[in-house]
Amino acid sequence: MLVLVVSDFHLGKGAFLSNGQKNIMEDFDEDERFIEFVDYYCSGEYEESGVHLVLNGDILNLIQIDYMGIYTHIMDEDHCVKSLGYIINGHKKFFDSLKRFLSKKNKKISYVIGNHDAGMAFEGCQKLFNEEVKASVHFTHCLELLGIHIEHGHRFEAINSVPPDQYFINGPNGRKILNLPWGSLFCLSILPKLKKDRPYIDKIRPISSYVVWTLLHDIVFFFRMASVVISYLISSNRDKFLSQNRNFKTTLKILKQITIYPKYERKARSILKKNPLLKIVVMGHTHLIEWRRFPEGKIYFNTGTWNSIPSIDAAAHESNLSLTYVLIDIQDKTNEISSAKMNVWQGTWKPFREKVNLEST
Repeated sequence: MLVLVVSDFHLGKGAFLSNGQKNIMEDFDEDERFIEFVDYYCSGEYEESGVHLVLNGDILNLIQIDYMGIYTHIMDEDHCVKSLGYIINGHKKFFDSLKRFLSKKNKKISYVIGNHDAGMAFEGCQKLFNEEVKASVHFTHCLELLGIHIEHGHRFEAINSVPPDQYFINGPNGRKILNLPWGSLFCLSILPKLKKDRPYIDKIRPISSYVVWTLLHDIVFFFRMASVVISYLISSNRDKFLSQNRNFKTTLKILKQITIYPKYERKARSILKKNPLLKIVVMGHTHLIEWRRFPEGKIYFNTGTWNSIPSIDAAAHESNLSLTYVLIDIQDKTNEISSAKMNVWQGTWKPFREKVNLEST
């Protein structure tokens, strides 16, 4: 059996809006390449083989879907179901490829919920997703199977997570709504305003360096950015549905984390130490491609993203688009992991190249 892991696609309403304008909030432009990827692993030599596709969080960008141009942090089940419907309409071929994949023998999909697609925790969203792909997808916040631990990774950042027992809160009229962390609120309340002037601002890495760069080279936009953020912080203090995540301790954590370029190698090592039965940890969220083989033969991967990532860090500069995925080969008879690889999808003409091959022990 093959286990394939991808993450951080951030599907929105589609490349163009209903009025024909380009959608600046859309991150994902690789529908055709993903369709090729999915079709490759459910046809030919893999047509009857066991293939488990894991969509490891932030596949859908539910928190940045507007209704009639309005973004809201009051996200109940009805709102999230409507947002998912918009995404399905904007990426119909993408969902058709998942339906085609699941129609084949010995194929399954697990969906690990991230921070941008937190709404997939609602039963209504899961039902609509399953109806669209004509199969039963397994939804979870963390997946463990045959010595493999897979999670999105956002829980390690105070800016992007809330305590599990506070995932939902009571909203207006007693409706159950998502308890959105500060990072999600930033994405839906501030970024749409800033992206009108700088469409790629949310993709630049490292963002802290970009803020400094604007102060030195783009001073007008720096002050516009500062005014938007400060205005939001002031107005959000008066909103009872936002204030529950605003306290001194959380603010200190956020200020500490927001200035760094996150890497999860230590977090992965900690997960492996806590459970000696685990052999591999796979995460996403950071948009950074990472891999590490630890001395005891255990392995960590971060799948990165299929979105373009502009970088102003000259020392880290490389091609800003890499369609990476993790492939783990498990022996059918023994359920033992035989190999673990980071591959780069290149298209049907030459399906992939191995970026990293960490043979499992």
